[in-house]
Amino acid sequence: MLKTMNQKISIFLILFGAGYLYLTYNLKEYPYVPIDSDFIPRALGFTLIGLAVFLFFDKSSETEEEKKKRTLPKKEILVLLAVAGMIFGYIFLFEILGFLITTALFVFFCSWFLGYKNWVSNVLVSIFFPSALYYLFNYLLQIRLPQGILPF
Repeated sequence: MLKTMNQKISIFLILFGAGYLYLTYNLKEYPYVPIDSDFIPRALGFTLIGLAVFLFFDKSSETEEEKKKRTLPKKEILVLLAVAGMIFGYIFLFEILGFLITTALFVFFCSWFLGYKNWVSNVLVSIFFPSALYYLFNYLLQIRLPQGILPF
């Protein structure tokens, strides 16, 4: 039944999407809002399941060259694990330090680790990008992001 890698991945994605959709139906509903907080997560869940079904019936076959591309060198696996560790650190510190500080640190250290060595532009981007997003969400869209240890 599961002949190709695409079919195996699609089964996993369908199961993941179903679990994700189940969790979206547990989100709190708010009265008097035109689009509730569960609209986007549900749309993403249904989209994931739909695309996974298309992937399951995809007729393309994998060549030997594509199989060789799938193997990762050990150095790249360590880089992936390091970036995953940075993401987990970002998630852990997000509520404690707040959006601005955590995002600035994440953008700076992740881009530095991945090889971007221009310190000036790295610092500028890691400060101005989260600041612009924070202003956009908190003051224009009225969506509160965690402030953490900062007083604003």
